Amino acid sequence: MSRICRKILIYVESVENYLQQEEFESRKSMLLRSFSSSVVHKSSSVLQWERYPSMAVCFSPAFLSSLTTMNRGKKRVLRAPHLSLTAPFSSLNSEVSAEPGLTMPSKQGPLKPGLYLVGTPIGNLEDITLRALRVLRSANVILSEDTRHSGKLLQHYSISTPLLSYHKFNESQREQLVLKRLKNGEIVALISDAGTPGISDPGTELAMLCVSNGIDVVPIPGPSALVTALSASGLPTNEFTFVGFLPKHAGSRKERLTLSATEAATQIFYVPPHKLSLFLEELFAIFGPLRRCVMAREMTKVHEEFWRGTIDEAKQAFSENQPKGEITFLVEGKAASAEETPSESQLEKDLGEMISKGYSLSEAVKFVAAGTSVRRKAIYSIALRKFGKQLESEGE
Repeated sequence: MSRICRKILIYVESVENYLQQEEFESRKSMLLRSFSSSVVHKSSSVLQWERYPSMAVCFSPAFLSSLTTMNRGKKRVLRAPHLSLTAPFSSLNSEVSAEPGLTMPSKQGPLKPGLYLVGTPIGNLEDITLRALRVLRSANVILSEDTRHSGKLLQHYSISTPLLSYHKFNESQREQLVLKRLKNGEIVALISDAGTPGISDPGTELAMLCVSNGIDVVPIPGPSALVTALSASGLPTNEFTFVGFLPKHAGSRKERLTLSATEAATQIFYVPPHKLSLFLEELFAIFGPLRRCVMAREMTKVHEEFWRGTIDEAKQAFSENQPKGEITFLVEGKAASAEETPSESQLEKDLGEMISKGYSLSEAVKFVAAGTSVRRKAIYSIALRKFGKQLESEGE
């Protein structure tokens, strides 16, 4: 905790009003769970952490008498286990963690002026970091993509720093105002609705502007949907390409997907739920039906889901069943060309699978050829020899 951090005072009334006389003794042990391994000394009715000289905590005499007295050199000191902060202490959640074992850094200095890009939870509010809370509380202003949405996060952690809207529709208008405040030595925090600012969210242009004007840009690491999805996807993680949201124009989307289809790295897309069906149609046409894919949605929330299968299976599963919530969609990269050339029997098997699913001979040849180095003409010859008569008889 920094030297300039405000003293935290918890008055006698806060404890005794919350813990009624008959409950005090039974619930005191629960309250005493937090201060572990922090040595404190008695000064009047104040307990002060030796490791954090700027922090003082005031308790009632009944609370003080519950602590174990020890001798340490010439000091009379008290040692308490962790204090688990409950209802009357909720406003202190950002200064002292409610989770046992988590304490604030002991040698953090005051924040320097600059732009702080603060990662925020993508769903579960418990995923905020202690450093993020400290920055949000210390900033002069917080730039927010949606002030109503971000207000819930700040309210949850009792942070009263002013919010200023900053989104894709007013970025250009806000930039000069924010730049002026930064040049005047202010601390400006930037958050998005969820995740890390600048990653498919507002922030990139402002960060570039600050860098060009010699203003510090400080990253405060936090949650990110793309890394969260990738880590649990079951697809290769050694190399990946983050595509994000595809362009709105159909031609640009096709160009981007065509490029992604040739890459050996895992491809990661952000897909709005109402556009998932169209996305899968275009993905199917360019990537083919057989590549493995993962649909991750509502990550870190109650209804978190990871769906896994092939592109063809995904197309069938979600053609009429539109999932809710923001979607992160991952597709395995193209198989390395160094793979062995598939045998004729393997090609026949792949062709048979496609034809059994209702695809025409030419469509089956196209999709199988997309996943191998064997020439399409050779695959077509195999298809005609193996399935030509069968399809003719079915047509009759």
